[in-house]
Amino acid sequence: MPKTRRPLLKVLITLLVLFGLVMVYLDAKITSTFTDKMWELPAKVYARPLELFVGAPVATDDLAYELEVLGYRKVARLNNPGQVSRAGNRFDIYTRGFDFPGERESPQRVRVDIGGGRVVSLRGGGANIDLMRLDPVQIGGIYPSHGEDRILVRLDDVPESLRMGLLAVEDQNFYDHWGFSITGILRAAFSNLRSGAVVAGGSTITQQLVKNYYLTPERTYIRKLTELLMAVLLDLHYDKDQILESYINEVYLGQEGPRAIHGLALAARHYFDTPLEQLGLHQQALLIGMIKGPSLYNPLRNPERARERRNLVLDVMAEQQVISPEQATVAQAMPLGLNNNQRIRDSFPAYLDLVRRQLRQEYREEDLTTLGLSIFTAFDPILQRQVERSTGEVLKQLKNGDELESATVVTRFDTGEVAAVVGGREVRYAGFNRALDARRPAGSLLKPAVYLTALEQPQRYTLATPLSDTELQVAGPNNSVWEPRNFDRQAHGDVLLHRALANSYNLATARLGMELGLEHVVDMLRRLGIEGEIPEVPALTLGAGAYTPMDMAAMYQSIAAGGFRMPLRSIRDIVDANGEALRRYPLEYDRTVGLQAVHLLHYALREVVREGTGRGVYRYLPEDFAVAGKTGTTNDGRDSWFAGFSGDLLAVTWIGRDDNGGTGLTGSSGALKIWAHFMARASERSLAYRMPDGMAPFWIDDSNGMLTGEGCPDARMMPFIEHSEPRKRTNCASRSSGIKDWFQSLFGGEN
Repeated sequence: MPKTRRPLLKVLITLLVLFGLVMVYLDAKITSTFTDKMWELPAKVYARPLELFVGAPVATDDLAYELEVLGYRKVARLNNPGQVSRAGNRFDIYTRGFDFPGERESPQRVRVDIGGGRVVSLRGGGANIDLMRLDPVQIGGIYPSHGEDRILVRLDDVPESLRMGLLAVEDQNFYDHWGFSITGILRAAFSNLRSGAVVAGGSTITQQLVKNYYLTPERTYIRKLTELLMAVLLDLHYDKDQILESYINEVYLGQEGPRAIHGLALAARHYFDTPLEQLGLHQQALLIGMIKGPSLYNPLRNPERARERRNLVLDVMAEQQVISPEQATVAQAMPLGLNNNQRIRDSFPAYLDLVRRQLRQEYREEDLTTLGLSIFTAFDPILQRQVERSTGEVLKQLKNGDELESATVVTRFDTGEVAAVVGGREVRYAGFNRALDARRPAGSLLKPAVYLTALEQPQRYTLATPLSDTELQVAGPNNSVWEPRNFDRQAHGDVLLHRALANSYNLATARLGMELGLEHVVDMLRRLGIEGEIPEVPALTLGAGAYTPMDMAAMYQSIAAGGFRMPLRSIRDIVDANGEALRRYPLEYDRTVGLQAVHLLHYALREVVREGTGRGVYRYLPEDFAVAGKTGTTNDGRDSWFAGFSGDLLAVTWIGRDDNGGTGLTGSSGALKIWAHFMARASERSLAYRMPDGMAPFWIDDSNGMLTGEGCPDARMMPFIEHSEPRKRTNCASRSSGIKDWFQSLFGGEN
């Protein structure tokens, strides 16, 4: 062989070896990852499902709102799941069905009649229905850093017209070629040569999948050659249906803020709020057309351009005999059929923040953003809407309300589940979450802990025990002196314990706390659920320290629950991507305070709203609707608080300024108004009354705390732990009286 050919042969052999090594590397990359490829599936966060049964409390407007945010389409006649027909207070609903943890709720037609704010009739299939659940609203997700989101779907679940239409437009010879198309490459090459740049790719579906899986989107010849080689290898190793299924789940179809829409199934939900298998031909064609340019043909931003592209796709589908010309004509005349309903997903950043924090105590961030978990929460869209409305309306009414911030936490009275959270006046803003992070002095909201500490000692303290509300000075470090004052700058002398709490007297409370011992007050706060730092200083008795609205909600939840400490929780169940239950979060509770002492505190907190600093709530609530609560105001009116509960809901509201400046508000002139406005429209159940065993009511002279008779001057009925009632008695005997106080009216023959 001539010497001049030997170097060429060596170069050729070297190139062949390098090419072989590249092919081995690419082959290993594909075979080691494709079948085991795990898409990074974000966790999906769901609200509570709305349960319907005869007698269920739900207003007509609230059911309409729930169906609206769920994306149910208003129609004249029900034909498909996800539709609703309404006539006044009657709703005909074709439910979508849903895979709840542990059970499947199938789609069904139901008729719901509402009357007086309750379900009066529930029928389906010609029979009465005992209980049904609507599918829960997806309120958000926990996305990976790249923001990709998708819903995985099997090829068998994709409508045939969509599959065949996709191939007709994107890759007509998909089932015949080896991963690439010679004619497509030649056509693209001609276009590139004519333009002098890489403007066309001629990619098959297999090549597009390779690019999305493994390569960057840059347009270079090296990248294009790598794509082609990997497409051939992919086609050699895997069958066509497997490749097509992966493409349908991977294809990029748009952006919603930081969230990237991948896969036809998620795109169907995003653009039409409809499951993939229920799409009409006009909707299928729109999605197929968007593949060429998700931004260019985005129907939400460019509806006319999207319509033209859709109609072109329908023409191609007809030409390729995927559909008939008549079907194409009908579909081309259809509107785009986009989801124009109110967007609720990711609209509640404060609540989603709470969910994330609770999840991160047990799960790695990587698991939350990649494993496709379904997080079922206690979030209630109806309650959230109402607390947002109440916050907005009241802040507008307050002087300088546009400069104030507010936060509210709403829980279920009997379970400790957090049902709604407002983290600031801009409820859609995902910034500083004041409900969880605004740490402020709590003012008089801490006082019930002082009084509860006393009431646990019935031989020393009862509701009728006289307390001294007189001037007080306490020496502090560095020759400082703590000298509290009452809000009205007056001392009130001897006052009964219940009256001191109802009127929020600082001097009587501070003296009581010092007498009990600050260490015992701190212990009570711990038992009630306060977990952060608690300063053991005299001012603690009047609310010193730094507490969030969530801290106060935990404390008042324990009080409302009768001394059972219930960890506040937002999550009910967690299910993996295969529908298998991973974790349930059942009700947990631990008795930390005696029931009888808490019952006495309930009396005093009821009195707060009937006769004391919180009586303004009854400018919003009916007189016969019982609640209990406490106002709170900090120095110079920097913080306005109100915490309280009815028979079904507990809420804590704070109003203040981020710069900690004065608001000019007290607890009763600020936060109370939001709380009461919300409760008047959201709470369904008055606070019930049942006296625990080991207690009895007695008539007390409210001026001196002595036993007296019914109808005597200053007489009022009051509960006592057995054998703790006063020993001294007035000279007045019982006499007939038509006067009946609010506490006496609670008995109603029970005692």
